[in-house]
Amino acid sequence: MTDPLVLSPLTAADQPAVDQLLDQAFGLNRRTKTSYRLREGNSAVAELSFAVRDDDVGLAGIISYWPLKIGAAGTNALLLGPLAVHSQRQNRGIGKMLMLQSLQLAKSYGHALVILVGDAPYYERVGFSQIPVGQLQLPGPFDPKRFLALELTVNSLQAAKGMVLPAHRWRA
Repeated sequence: MTDPLVLSPLTAADQPAVDQLLDQAFGLNRRTKTSYRLREGNSAVAELSFAVRDDDVGLAGIISYWPLKIGAAGTNALLLGPLAVHSQRQNRGIGKMLMLQSLQLAKSYGHALVILVGDAPYYERVGFSQIPVGQLQLPGPFDPKRFLALELTVNSLQAAKGMVLPAHRWRA
């Protein structure tokens, strides 16, 4: 196994391996989830899309972020996800490392707010917390207890209110 803690950019050539890893991690019905509505027709932020590569399993982990706009004000945010770690490489800190390094880069690029739908105990380890119920809406069903945010800039969540949409679908 190669050093599992080195990030490398995701490329278009990685897409078949990414799809295979996501199918393994989340199942074949993953595309029916509301978070996928925020990715449809959207493009991941290339400078925040990373992989951890491994000689034995290929992609040991991946992470990407997607541009969003929130509410009538068009507050900018990022959608974290998918984040996936190969089943043979879990519990080695790969997911946490992917998040910490990419979130640090997102902040350095001037991004202020990151949201996701996911397992609160897992994401709380890097600072995510539940979004107040009713503050933000998603274009489909979701569990409010799994709707999480991380402020990269103080009070950026407080300024966000309303429907969350892919940036290309938002209209003033």
